Amino acid sequence: MQLVIVRHTESAPGMPDELRTLTPTGREHAHSLGIELRDQGIEPDAVVASPLLRALETAAALAATLGLGDPEVDERLAPGASPADIRNAARGRGETVVVVAHQPDCGQAVAAFTGGPEPAFPPGGYVRLELSVD
Repeated sequence: MQLVIVRHTESAPGMPDELRTLTPTGREHAHSLGIELRDQGIEPDAVVASPLLRALETAAALAATLGLGDPEVDERLAPGASPADIRNAARGRGETVVVVAHQPDCGQAVAAFTGGPEPAFPPGGYVRLELSVD
């Protein structure tokens, strides 16, 4: 399975945390990120997102740009997601899956999957991985 782990793009401050929206810059970045993924030949079968609004908005922009329908929501991708949660949220959704989640979860998952250090994961950052489907 090809997994693309994406941190949501720039969000506005505010409370409650789960209802924070993307900033105008974050919306533009999400759209341009979708174009970048498409230009790299990434053709996901699904886009799966954390239930928090900023992740859903990022995922919706990616899905639209990549020619997919609405993103799927998976509660396991909420802040605090483990590497296993991220893998399991993607499992069974196709050969190529884009997962939109939060930091530090994204960096911790990449480190766990690769055995390497945690990469920097700025808003809108992403890492593309090949994972076994076991």
